[in-house]
Amino acid sequence: MKKIVKIGQGIKIGQGNQLVLIAGPCVIESREICFKIAQRLVELTVKEKIPFVFKASYDKANRSSINSFRGPGIEKGLEILGEIKQKLHVPVLTDVHSVQEARRAAEVVDIVQIPAFLCRQTDILVAAAETGKVINVKKGQFLAPWDMKNVIQKIEHTGNKNIILTERGTSFGYNNLVADMRSLVVMREMGYPVVFDATHSVQRPGGAGTSSAGDSQWAPVLARSAVAAGCDGVYLETHINTDDALCDKENMIPLANIGLLWKVLRIIHDIVE
Repeated sequence: MKKIVKIGQGIKIGQGNQLVLIAGPCVIESREICFKIAQRLVELTVKEKIPFVFKASYDKANRSSINSFRGPGIEKGLEILGEIKQKLHVPVLTDVHSVQEARRAAEVVDIVQIPAFLCRQTDILVAAAETGKVINVKKGQFLAPWDMKNVIQKIEHTGNKNIILTERGTSFGYNNLVADMRSLVVMREMGYPVVFDATHSVQRPGGAGTSSAGDSQWAPVLARSAVAAGCDGVYLETHINTDDALCDKENMIPLANIGLLWKVLRIIHDIVE
């Protein structure tokens, strides 16, 4: 039986509910920039009646280079996310990298996200699940979709069944990813809502040597394909000016383009459902 997961006060994802948008910058660059992006997204999603979760990372712990910008850290980052949640009345998501971070982040966010590289780390999965929050697990680039059954069982073992699975591409040789749409179907058959991360799926990890590269022009194409395959939500990293973004700028979708893209995704979703 396919499950419906409730997010915040009014969003439901899965089993015939509206397509959910999870969007925001890759990393919190500053309070001002983060609020500006969040405000623009809230204005768009309220106007277009799009179920929306704001995402941003307080720390990008897996950057390619020691010199890469990582974010403000957990305390300052959660303070900013908490303020966005309260002032803009929007549920928020962030990723965690340790047992301690999972417990701390759960005090603020609506969705605790397990990064792809950590999706097999039992202690982090269990600690996040024990908070009772919705847990979004990104499927590792190194995993087959059916291997996510073991991830689900680790979370369910705590009694938490508020689970979302996110596809973000699979390693395809060196510095490249491929998005296999069959993965969405396989994971959805496990009973939980499935989200497609369109922007990380066009990333080229480490492709620029000291940073990741990307092919943002393909993100809308993959997003349309994923919705046609039956995903329950779409995850998009975005920025007001992608050229100035401090992380993953080459695979982001400009914020100004999201409205039109979503109109197309909604039409596809309504036909599929």
